[in-house]
Amino acid sequence: MKAPAIALLLVPLFSSAAMAAGYTGPGQVAQVTTVEQALKAGDDTPVVLQGQIVKRLQDELYEFKDATGTIHVEIDNEDWPPQAISEKATVKLTGEVDKDLTSREIDVDIVELVK
Repeated sequence: MKAPAIALLLVPLFSSAAMAAGYTGPGQVAQVTTVEQALKAGDDTPVVLQGQIVKRLQDELYEFKDATGTIHVEIDNEDWPPQAISEKATVKLTGEVDKDLTSREIDVDIVELVK
């Protein structure tokens, strides 16, 4: 009797509706796609940026640039892809804006090398 009850509880976890990307209707926060937009965005705003990581500033903190400007990005060591990335390589960063009192940076969750 316990196995069917457990199965019924687990079914919603694996349904396609539960695995959807999230709400996309009115009131959804627009995704930021440029450094210029990120520098004006609120805390926790989702971002997908494409450009170059031009400099390492300190452990897990880097300078990122695109055609609209530069911003600091925090990339945890475990979030780097397996391939090496130079300052000339184009990357796609997915994460969110981390807004402090005087600055903004991007807390990066995914780093992808753009071919």
